[in-house]
Amino acid sequence: MIFNTCQLKAPLTYHIESIFHYSGFIPDHSIERVVPTGHLFILFELDGITRHTYNSETLKPNGEFNKVWVSGIHKNYLSISAPQNSEMFVIQFKPTGAYPFIHTPIEELNDTVVDAEKLFGKDILSLREHILNSETPEKKFIHAEEWLDKRYIKEKEPEKELLELFQAITRSPVNEYQKAISSYSKTQKHLIHQFKKYFGLTPKSFQRIFRFNEILHQIHHKENINWSQVAYQCGYTDQSHFIKEFNQFSGFNPQEFIVNDFNKNEPNFFPLDKKG
Repeated sequence: MIFNTCQLKAPLTYHIESIFHYSGFIPDHSIERVVPTGHLFILFELDGITRHTYNSETLKPNGEFNKVWVSGIHKNYLSISAPQNSEMFVIQFKPTGAYPFIHTPIEELNDTVVDAEKLFGKDILSLREHILNSETPEKKFIHAEEWLDKRYIKEKEPEKELLELFQAITRSPVNEYQKAISSYSKTQKHLIHQFKKYFGLTPKSFQRIFRFNEILHQIHHKENINWSQVAYQCGYTDQSHFIKEFNQFSGFNPQEFIVNDFNKNEPNFFPLDKKG
C-alpha cells in the first residue's frame, strides 16, 4: 500500500488533524468496525468503488456512498466496507476544528454519514475531480489546501475560553471533570450548547470517548492485560461500568475483544469478517 500525508501549515494546522492519501490497500476482510474518536471526516473515493455502511447486528448494507461523503462525529461504533485495491483521499478535522470550514452546527452531523454534495454543493465534486486527476500526492494536497483555505472563516472559530476548557476536560483525570467545567464563565446550559455547536458532542461525551481511546492505546499489542487495573487507572467507578462502556464503543466486551486479537490491529479499526 502507498500512503502519503500532507505537511500542514497555519492556519490549517490548528484545525486539521491530518490530510492523507492511500492507494493499493488490500485488506484481508471486507467489513470493518470503526470506533468513535471524536473526529469529523471528509472522504473522497478515487477508485470508483461504492462504499457501504452496515447494520451492526445483521451486517447488511444500510447506506451507500460514492465520490465524496462526510462522516460526522459518532458516539457509537460504525461498520463500514473495506474494498480491495482501494484508493482514498481523506481530510480529518481535529475535534475542535471543523466548524470554521463546515459552517453548520457540528451536532447536526452527529452519528451520520452524508453525501458531501448536500453540504458543499458541486464545489466538492469539482475538488474531487482535481484530486483525482492530479498526478502526484503533493498536487492532490495542494488542491485540498486551497479548497480549505477558501472555506475557512476565522470569525466562526470558537472562543478561546471554550478551546481551553475543551483541552482541560479531555486531558484532566476523570475525577477533575466537575472542577474543570465549573470554571466556565457562563452557565452550564450555555457551555453544552456551545460544545454541541462547535464540537458536536457534550463535554462529558468527549471525555468518555477519549478515555476509551486511551484504553485502546494502553492495551495495543499487549499479551497480558489486567482489566481491573485498566478500569481503575482510567477512572471507572466499577468493573460493570467499564464493561458496559467498552461494549458501547466497540461492540464487544473486553474479553471478546482480546479473543479476537483486536488489540493487535490498528487501534480504531477492527475486521469483522477476517479470512483465515
